[in-house]
Amino acid sequence: MSFLNKTFASIVGFGAGIAASIYSQRSNMMSQKQMKRIRKQVKKLF
Repeated sequence: MSFLNKTFASIVGFGAGIAASIYSQRSNMMSQKQMKRIRKQVKKLF
């Protein structure tokens, strides 16, 4: 189980890193608008 958990965690982490890099590249174009929206949503949550 530990081996499977480690491999699964590494795969998930690797995929998350790729998704984060792609998302950051795309969000650079609309970063300002998205940041304002995210801040409003965060204020609503809290």
